Amino acid sequence: MHGTIENAGETQLREAREKANSMRLEDFNPGDPELFQTDTHWPYFDRLRKEDPVHYCKDSIFGPYWSVTKYNDIMAVDTNHGAFSSAAALGGITIRDVPPDLRRESFIAMDQPRHSAQRKTVAPMFTPDNLDELAVNIRKRSASCLDNLPVNEVFDFVDTVSIELTTQMLAVLFDFPWEDRRKLTRWSDVATTLPGPGGLVATEDERQAVLMECATYFASLWKDRLNGPPRNDLLSLMAHNEATRNMDPKNFLGNLVLLIVGGNDTTRNTMSGSLYALHRHPDQYKKLRENPALLDSFVPEVIRWQTPLAHMRRTALADTEIGGKKIKKGDKVVMWYVSGNRDDEVIEKPYDFIIDRARPRTHISFGFGIHRCIGMRLAELQLKIIWEEIFKRFDRIEVVGEPKRVYSSFIKGYETLPVRIAA
Repeated sequence: MHGTIENAGETQLREAREKANSMRLEDFNPGDPELFQTDTHWPYFDRLRKEDPVHYCKDSIFGPYWSVTKYNDIMAVDTNHGAFSSAAALGGITIRDVPPDLRRESFIAMDQPRHSAQRKTVAPMFTPDNLDELAVNIRKRSASCLDNLPVNEVFDFVDTVSIELTTQMLAVLFDFPWEDRRKLTRWSDVATTLPGPGGLVATEDERQAVLMECATYFASLWKDRLNGPPRNDLLSLMAHNEATRNMDPKNFLGNLVLLIVGGNDTTRNTMSGSLYALHRHPDQYKKLRENPALLDSFVPEVIRWQTPLAHMRRTALADTEIGGKKIKKGDKVVMWYVSGNRDDEVIEKPYDFIIDRARPRTHISFGFGIHRCIGMRLAELQLKIIWEEIFKRFDRIEVVGEPKRVYSSFIKGYETLPVRIAA
């Protein structure tokens, strides 16, 4: 069965490579979500890095946009917040433009000085001391989840392990009612999905209705935190800080969605991706089993290899230049992290999954500059602990079919991954 699966994937990739190499560069639209759902975006970015590293797409479902595809160019944009804005009012951080009346600020979709003031309110959750405390909780929940997995039957790793564990973590971080924790998963998925027939939501109106559900639910929790003594959860930290306690409703929901998506989609897709990566590279799995100390370099290598957020977007604040291309004020600039993480001028053998790389943290998955992912150490901790606990229990969790991937060029993730644990 595995041979057939991988042959089908290889055929699809070969056809994509032929197509990418025969197309005119001006016709490239690397942000097409279908390329990511079929895992065939790679040859398009390979060609762009070689021939047109700062590329203009004049027409797409997202409108015109620039693609920045090389590691060092991405770094230059990501660290220059004076020239490239994340502000929601200018379109925010994704390739998809949100209609002006629906734009919501969050600290990631906000420029200085307000960005740092709001970001700092939740930073105490991610200090080394607090992470040490969370680690005990993560280990306990990981052990419980793994101990309840079915044996000798096919199940979906994404839903049963990755989503369940990341949703539990979110519930802990927010001190969210445990029995309702799967609402967090739904809100996260709806926030990042592209509306359309057969999707999670059919229309933008339907999406907004679900997000208002989220805002209403959290409003009662917020009132409870405001009126109570300070506690160690994300809501209480924001409720008791001057920079965030008087957020308007749009800013409130913007920050909620940011923290939910940040804590949910990225970690869960890296968790699923770690199992899939080891399935595709059995030699690395063997190496890891024989030397579990390699988990410390395995974790950042998974995060590079998976790149759970394919891109971040900025808007040019003035006429400027990237890689010799003239960018006009107001232009949409998309930094393709997924491409930067395959740039062979910076990363040796970037398509290989190598768990003992000399410099495994040379990746761009968490972004750089002031907007670098605030929860990155927590994400790494969750991934390390789940694998420590897997190794205590199972020789292997066998992948028995290809994953179904998300229809998105923002979230690079998995809807399902069928697996089996042999008795």
